Formats: sequence, C-alpha cells, structure tokens
Amino acid sequence: MSILKFLGLQPAAPEGRAAETETVRKIVEALDRMEPDQARYVAAFAYILSRVAHADRHISKDETRAMERIVMDKGGLSEQQAVIVVQMAKAQTKLFGGTENFLVTREFSRMADREQKLGLLHCLFAVSSADRTISTLEANEISRIADQLLLSHADYAAVRSEYRDHLQVLK
Repeated sequence: MSILKFLGLQPAAPEGRAAETETVRKIVEALDRMEPDQARYVAAFAYILSRVAHADRHISKDETRAMERIVMDKGGLSEQQAVIVVQMAKAQTKLFGGTENFLVTREFSRMADREQKLGLLHCLFAVSSADRTISTLEANEISRIADQLLLSHADYAAVRSEYRDHLQVLK
C-alpha cells in the first residue's frame, strides 16, 4: 500500500479506469504506427509551439487549446492524439526547456522546408495570441526561433505584422 493511499490522499481508481487505460493505449499505438519521420516532425512541431506558450512561464488553457487545434490540423492527428502530443510537449518544455529548446528547433529546421518553417512561424504567433495578447517575452522567443530556423528578420517581421493588434508592446 502506498503512503498516499494510506493517508487517504490518493483518490480511488474510477470504475472506468480500465477503459480509459485501453483508450490511451490505442492512441499511443496509433502514434507508434505513424511513419517515424512524420512522428518526429509532429513531436518537434508541438514542442516548439509549447516553447512559445511557456515563454512567460505559464501556459494558459487558451494556448493549450490552440496548440491542440494546430497539432490536429497540421499533424493530421485525432483530437485524442493531439491532446496527448500537446501534453507531452508541455511536460517536456517545462522539464527540459532550457537545454532542449535549441536542439529541438535545430532538428525541426533540418526536417522542414521554407514553407513549413513559415507555417510554423504563423502557428507560433497564433498560439501566443490565443489569450489575445502577445507578450514581449513571447515575441522575443518567436524571434529567437525564427533565427534558429534560419529565417530572415524580414520573414519574422512580415508574419509578426499580421498579429500587431495582439502585441502587448503596441497596446
């Protein structure tokens, strides 16, 4: 018996627990069946989205929902798969962000073509504006990511201008 259960702090397993576990297993199996390059691409993409959402050390519910929608759309995942991928990306960002940010972004840069990189840039601004404000920290993080993706400052500025109404610095 665990100490948490002994102290009454561990909730009892719900009746549907076995069904939930089986659902999670099915989702994980579906992700495992993805072509490895596509799985790496989606994982890196989701991680970078999470990196921007966490730039201000807080990932809001609106940012999480935006990431899930984007991962579903761009990754061709089901809603359940997208939720799991985004939760994993958020956890990794919170735990290892400082050391992994550059490495994951560099890896994504190797996998993606210019159009995919520009698409990611749009998605980064969409996530950071999900709560209707793009903080200076988030804008700076997106700028760093654009540099790491080997995109020009003009590319960054062009995409940023589409979200100018949400920029905290201009409010």
